[in-house]
Formats: sequence, C-alpha cells, structure tokens
Amino acid sequence: MQEKFQLQAIPVNTEHSLSTLVENRSAYTLENCELNVFETRQEAENVALVFKDLVLTSMLRGKKVMHLFGNKGFDYLPGETVIVPPNEEMIIDFPEARLENPTQCIALAIAEEHIQSTIDMLNERYPKVEPQAIWQLDKQMFHLCNNSELADSINRVIRISINDKTREKDILTSLALRELLVRLMQTQARTLIEANYKKMAGSNRFAHIIQYIKESIREKIDVEKLSDKACMSRANFFRKFKEEFGYTPADYILKERIRLSKQYLQNPLNSVTQACYMAGFHNLNYFIRAFKKEVGTTPKAFQSSLLN
Repeated sequence: MQEKFQLQAIPVNTEHSLSTLVENRSAYTLENCELNVFETRQEAENVALVFKDLVLTSMLRGKKVMHLFGNKGFDYLPGETVIVPPNEEMIIDFPEARLENPTQCIALAIAEEHIQSTIDMLNERYPKVEPQAIWQLDKQMFHLCNNSELADSINRVIRISINDKTREKDILTSLALRELLVRLMQTQARTLIEANYKKMAGSNRFAHIIQYIKESIREKIDVEKLSDKACMSRANFFRKFKEEFGYTPADYILKERIRLSKQYLQNPLNSVTQACYMAGFHNLNYFIRAFKKEVGTTPKAFQSSLLN
C-alpha cells in the first residue's frame, strides 16, 4: 500500500458559526488562487460542486465518496489529493459525516495564467530528458497519495493563505503556488513511471533506471554508475533526475529500501535485523537512523504499532 502523508489540521468551526451542515465554506481569496475550506456535519448524497478554475482538493478529516468524469465513485480519504479540471462537476457523497465527526477538505482553485506561466518557465529553463516529453499537469492522473514534499507544499499554501497578515501575502502565496505546482508535476511523473516502468523502460531512460533500481534494490547499487545505464553524463543525469522526480537517485534508492523494509516488518516473524538486510541495507545502525528520519519512528516501534 502506498504511504500517504496527511496535511496539518485546520481547526473546525464551532457549531453555532456554521451557515449550513453540508459543505459549509470558508474562503480565502488571493491574487492567483482561492483557498476554500469545506466542512460537512451530516450524512448527504449527490452534492454537486464546480469551480471555473483548475482546483486541487485535499482531504483533512473524514471520508467522502467522489464521483468524477461520469465514473463510479471512489473513497476519498485524508492523505489524498484530487485534481479537478476547470468547470468539471464533482458529485460528492458523505456517508459518515456527523456533528461529532465532521468531514473537512480544502479546495484550492488556481488561476490558469499562473499555472501556464509556471509550466512555460519549467519547459524553457528545465527541459525534460526525453525530447517528446514536456512539463504539464497530467489530468488523467488526478487521484494521488500525498508524499512528504507534496504535503509540505500544500501546507505552506494553506498556512500563508489563512494565517499570514502581511502586505507580502500575495507574493508569498504566488511563490508557494509555484513550488506546489512543481511538486505536483514531479509527483505525477514519478507515479506514472513507477506504475508503468516495465512498459516504458525501452523508450524512457529514467523508466529504465527505475526498473534497474527496483530489480536490484536488495543488492549493492553503485549510484555513480547509474548515469552510464542512462547513457548520460554524470552531472546531467543527477541534475535531471532531481528536476524530474524531486529526489536525488540516492534519496530514491533509500526511500525504496525503507518502503521494502516496512513490508518485511509487517511480518512479526521478521526481526528488525532481518528486515534491514533483506531490504538491501548493509549497516543496522544506519538503517535504524534512516528509518526513524524518514518514518518518524524506529523500525521496532513501527513493527510494534502494527501488532497492537
């Protein structure tokens, strides 16, 4: 199961301040975006919502069932983000919303001009490796699990929009939006290749590298030789990998090994030492430090939490 990073909590409104129990809206309007915080406190079905701009939505608490593009509804939970194109109708069900258990999400509507200027800047200054590839928001890949970088970027926009009272608020928000859009496109690029790296390995050099890393993850990987496998100079490979995916190759390998170690730790018969070496780590103390830094807890505490 893909790990999901939840956003920082936003205090819910007091009951007497609500204008409605279904999708009560608090709006924060800025130069290039509008942040909407929605709360629902009673069960409801077929609630329609439309924005004229592209909107990034993220769940904070509770559960929705989201219907998009005329497709079957899907569960929408904290730690997840959904991208909705302009003028696309969302149909939303709230099967578990209660006064004591509100559903809360954000909807960040972003001006098209700001999105396009960010994409144009990336394509001009940081062109992708493959000649046919360009920076763009992939509207087919609309339902994402938040990674730490994407969650941090969304949190920054929320924090500035709601809490910043300075004259520079619009400037700070615009800069934070650019970072958010870059992180979003990097997340989509990584998610696409990770889901299709076997099919893409013959035509995309980074897909080929991802395939090699995944197939060799339990062995010692010489990061310095990855550029040779990508048929790129060392400097260009490391720079472009970081630009397109948001991680260095070494960071990506580390995250893959920790992800694999978490799978092994789910089996109570595997010790921390066994999970360490089976996931490709060669030093137990380093594994424990790296795991705690990435996950926020030690491997032993993580395994114990699964058993309780």
